[in-house]
Amino acid sequence: MPHFKDLAPGIMRQRLVIEGYPDFVIRDAHIKKYLSELSDVVQMRALIDPITNKSNEFGWAGWIHWETSGAHFYAWEHPRLFFGVDIYTCKSFDPQVAVAFTESSFRAKTMVHESF
Repeated sequence: MPHFKDLAPGIMRQRLVIEGYPDFVIRDAHIKKYLSELSDVVQMRALIDPITNKSNEFGWAGWIHWETSGAHFYAWEHPRLFFGVDIYTCKSFDPQVAVAFTESSFRAKTMVHESF
């Protein structure tokens, strides 16, 4: 993969991807609670309440719109319990705080993350 070129160096952007294995089946209410609380944890102002939807084939998805961008959440039950979080902001935040909060929220024993 070629090196990622920053096309807008004058615009602050931060991304964090977190994936892991939750200790329970994640449902609609879990996603809404997580995204609402994540907003406070990373100090982002929510413009809407979290939105969720379920695909019978692929599981739950959720999104929250922040003044400074937003976060997406994905949860699978099959072929295994699994979740993914994509955070994109135009305001800096501490990724370790978001990672620790996510790990605690879903009692994830195994989790990976990448910040860029």
